[in-house]
Amino acid sequence: MSWLPLSFGAPMVLWGLLALPVIWYLLRLTPPRPRTEVFPPLRILARVLRREETPHQSPWWLTLLRLLMAALVVTALAEPIFNPREKLPAEGSALALVIDNDWASAADWGKRVATAERLIADAGSNGVPVVIAFTAEKPNAEIGPFDASAALDRLRAAKPRPIPTDRPAVYARVAATLERLPGASVAVLADGLAATGDEAAFKTLLERNAARLVWATSDRLSLTGLTGADNQVDGFTLTAIRGPGDPAPAQVTAGAFDDKGRRIADAALTFAPGQATATGTMKVPFELRNDFASIALDGEHQAGAVRVLDESSKRRRVGLLSQAEADQAQPLLSPLYYIRRALQPFADLVEPSSADLADAIPQLLDQKPAMIIMADVGTIPAQVRQRLVDWVNNGGTLVRFAGSRLAAAGNDDDLLPVRLRSGERALGGALSWTTPQPVTEFPKNGPFADLAPPTEVTVSRQVLAEPTPDIVERTWATLADGTPLVTGMKKDKGTLVLFHVTPEATWSNLPISGSFVEMLRRIVQLSRNQGAAVANAEAAAASLAPYRMIGADGALVPPTPDARPLVPAAGPLPVTLENPPGVYGSETGVFAHNLLNASSTFTPLARPQVSLPVTAIPYAFDESENLKGPLVTLALLLMVLDTLAVFWMGGLFSRRPRRAAATAAALLIVFGGLFGHADFARADDSKPGDSQAIQDISKTRIAYVITGEPGVDSISRAGLEGLTRFLIEKTALEPGPPAGVDISKDELTFYPLIYWPIDATAPMPSEAAIARIDAYMQQGGTVLFDTRDQFSNGIGAGSASSATERLRDILGNLNVPPLEPVPSDHVLTKSFFILPEFPGRFNGSPLWVEASLDASNTENRPVRTGDGVSPIMITGNDFAGAWAVDENGDPMLPTVPPDPMQRVYALRAGVNIMMYMLTGNYKSDQVHVPVLLERLGQ
Repeated sequence: MSWLPLSFGAPMVLWGLLALPVIWYLLRLTPPRPRTEVFPPLRILARVLRREETPHQSPWWLTLLRLLMAALVVTALAEPIFNPREKLPAEGSALALVIDNDWASAADWGKRVATAERLIADAGSNGVPVVIAFTAEKPNAEIGPFDASAALDRLRAAKPRPIPTDRPAVYARVAATLERLPGASVAVLADGLAATGDEAAFKTLLERNAARLVWATSDRLSLTGLTGADNQVDGFTLTAIRGPGDPAPAQVTAGAFDDKGRRIADAALTFAPGQATATGTMKVPFELRNDFASIALDGEHQAGAVRVLDESSKRRRVGLLSQAEADQAQPLLSPLYYIRRALQPFADLVEPSSADLADAIPQLLDQKPAMIIMADVGTIPAQVRQRLVDWVNNGGTLVRFAGSRLAAAGNDDDLLPVRLRSGERALGGALSWTTPQPVTEFPKNGPFADLAPPTEVTVSRQVLAEPTPDIVERTWATLADGTPLVTGMKKDKGTLVLFHVTPEATWSNLPISGSFVEMLRRIVQLSRNQGAAVANAEAAAASLAPYRMIGADGALVPPTPDARPLVPAAGPLPVTLENPPGVYGSETGVFAHNLLNASSTFTPLARPQVSLPVTAIPYAFDESENLKGPLVTLALLLMVLDTLAVFWMGGLFSRRPRRAAATAAALLIVFGGLFGHADFARADDSKPGDSQAIQDISKTRIAYVITGEPGVDSISRAGLEGLTRFLIEKTALEPGPPAGVDISKDELTFYPLIYWPIDATAPMPSEAAIARIDAYMQQGGTVLFDTRDQFSNGIGAGSASSATERLRDILGNLNVPPLEPVPSDHVLTKSFFILPEFPGRFNGSPLWVEASLDASNTENRPVRTGDGVSPIMITGNDFAGAWAVDENGDPMLPTVPPDPMQRVYALRAGVNIMMYMLTGNYKSDQVHVPVLLERLGQ
């Protein structure tokens, strides 16, 4: 059962939705759990006027929430699929998947994998095995058959390779496997590019055991590749190709990168309508061109759009030097004419402004050329000779041409590769028995080894080399009679080369031949510091280790484990899994091995003409989406909301801090807004200040009177904080932070004890404030007055301090009971610690409390006072000064006298006062214990 854009894998499960009315009925009959209230007296009193009712059935919104949750679960079990796709033809005895994973497939590899996954999934649902093969993998890779799960694992482990396909070999292996599985469906996921041997490969694959062909390919061949990057005189010339027959013009950009990956140049290449080739030039100075390590087309993420460069692609500066005067009327006779014509296309030529060798040679060396060519230069001036020798030893290449001056100059072991005989040799002529000699095969140990010998070149005059033991290995070109034509040798880091003929066509016709250009080009390549090692290795046909490879996506990556050393050759080398595209060699010199060459073209792959049923499918991602997971997730979320709603209705959040309750209520209100915008606001009959009152009584707190004097108030707060810390450390009581109260307006009944430091400079409390204090004391509260003046002469004594006078004025308006110093057997002396006295910062003033009813009867006094506590205490010992601590817990004020134990006794006095306030005369009642036990025994 399906309808667009939604279908169900198990539509019969949807019949479960018919049970929703029954669920509705059952839920409406189930009332919520009654609210449970813990007995906090003031909190209940704050809500006493509220209308609290317990419903007899579940609220409609909670029922709707649960019905929606049940509907989501039923729908999820039906496996709904949004935007369902049609099943692909993956039936028969097996499914054979043949996938191109070459460089051309890298750009849209994700789509190819998604397409293959759909085919494998459909094959798995049909229960058929899967044969899966990739055309750019090792020839011995296992291809199956596999079950659907194993085939998916192999598909996801595969990746595109930066090499061409090998369809004939892979298709033959698949065809051999299908001989055991006749009637299979064959799915070809091609890259869209034709290759050699495709027709025979498709015939092998499809002609015998295939029952159906599934053909998947891109809509159009949109690849663009880079086939050439030549360093010319005026810039770097680039050549790009695309698929043929595209009628639209197009423009691509290319970037040049150095060996660190930095972009240093750009060029635009334009394809004309219908043209498959485009060219462009990077016009930058040759010094910048020499830093090019790779060139890549922008927006093309595949290996064909990247070219790596080696030393053969870099231009070098070449210095030209001659002692002959230039003849403007006869330029062909100039010693440098043919050299200029030969080197100009691939080198930058520089010449000195002076004909004097003493000035000309330094001028050339100052321009730091890679190579210097001397045309018939004889003796080098002594003042510049050493500098020229040092330049050669440090890596320079010196090329010299023979002539009458060189023949007469004599030998120079530092600037010539071989020793020369005096004079010159003439071949042919009326007085000679010999004839002009041709050039023979180039020696295998020289840089010209792969060049064909020029049959048209002959030599009529030359300078001869002395026949030394090393003459053979230093000879790069010879004549038919075995005499050297070109000799060369390595000298430290540099190279010395000698042409035994002149650079103009007087001794030989070599300068006017094409071989002359190629020979100079090879020597220019040798002149490069990195190119020397590669050129020698290339000439010796040695292998070069992989250095940096081009990945299938066009990125330069380290060598892969499959890469093997490369043996360079003159012509194009095949790109294989063992020799992928990239640069081979080392830091001292590299050889570029690129995927595309100048003759490469992009030919679209044609679908084979077969008699089998053919299904053409595009590469695309699977846009269908299974909604089972999201629906289950939504159902779980509704379950969490249902649980929170039940907790809220049961009163759980009412026993939590206000913030948690407000958060839960906000969640329920938001959820209610999603379903009918229901109003869940509860009537609140509480009065302003009720919440603060509830918070104040949640913990026992000690209060102090705010006098208005900052210094006094800060010491009071610090003192009560110190006492609070001591109480937490020594007792089971954990008071809250101290509270400063304004006796004229703050509620006082929340605090069992109020500490009042008397200060004569503070404003006198109003009559109303004193009346509030009097009411507080009458209702069971206690005020601890502290004059902080060590007053010890009694309340009615003669002379008194200003603080005591202020205390008298305050007490004159209060109903003060008779007072007495704390007797030795009073409850205060034993409520927690055993204390004979109550010191503070000072020690000398007694602690005054309410006098007992019969002060003379010391035996019965503790019993007859009952459980009441003294509503007033008076001291002059400055309790807060002794208790006060800073943020680190260190005392703020010293005791008088400075005795550490006095502070300890002061804190113990504070503990006894708090225990007395909270327990009353509990300890005194212990005298009744024997009598009670005796009566219980009766």
